[in-house]
Formats: sequence, structure tokens, C-alpha cells
Amino acid sequence: MDYEASGWAIGWTAFAAIMMAMGGVWWIMTGIVALADDTFYLAGQEYLFQFDVTTWGWIHLILGIVILLAAVFLFTGAVWARTVGVFVAVLWAVAAFAWMPSYPLWGIALIATSTAVIWALTVHGRDLVDY
Repeated sequence: MDYEASGWAIGWTAFAAIMMAMGGVWWIMTGIVALADDTFYLAGQEYLFQFDVTTWGWIHLILGIVILLAAVFLFTGAVWARTVGVFVAVLWAVAAFAWMPSYPLWGIALIATSTAVIWALTVHGRDLVDY
């Protein structure tokens, strides 16, 4: 390593990995519940995507597994895991923007956190391995 790793960057990268792992586990659990009991979740008559609950269950299960694997591989410095992490953080920021009218402080906090995670993964994502 040609430079000294930033403690803040390492902390934010670890934070990103832990948050992704938690999110991945939640998505996996959501997918399993949807697959086990397709009446558990309430589906309205009109919704944006015309998938049944079982399809959403598979989508959540597969994406949850991908996010969980990416979180684990963030600790190895894998570029694909950092790419997935940045993509997930961008989705967090977009979702937080949707919360802004109802919960402005929560939305601002999530956008700031997402921005910090994106910074850590793009600029210092490999520092966690070198530390």
C-alpha cells in the first residue's frame, strides 16, 4: 500500500458491508415468507408491476442472496461486490428522496448516509482489505 488507509473510509466501507448484509438477510426472509404463504402480504387491485406475490418472493429471495454475497465479498475487496454496493446505495438514496415530503430529516439522513457509502466504496473500497 502506497498510502495510509483512512480510518473513516474503512469504517464506512465496513458500515456498507454490514448494512448490505442486514438488508440481504431481510430480503431473503421476505422472499421466503412470500414463497411459503402467498396470502401473507396484502396486494392491492392496482399496482405498478403486475406480478403475483410468489414472483415477488422469488425476486426478493434472489436479490437478497446477491446482496448478502456482495456484502461478504466487500471484505475481500471484490470489485463486483463494490459495484453492487454502489448500486444498492444509489437505490437507497432514490428511495430516501421519495420519503422527503413526509419525513424530510429521515430522507436527508438516508441520502447523506448513501452518499458516504458510495464515496467509501468507490474511493476507498479496497482499503478494508489492506487494513
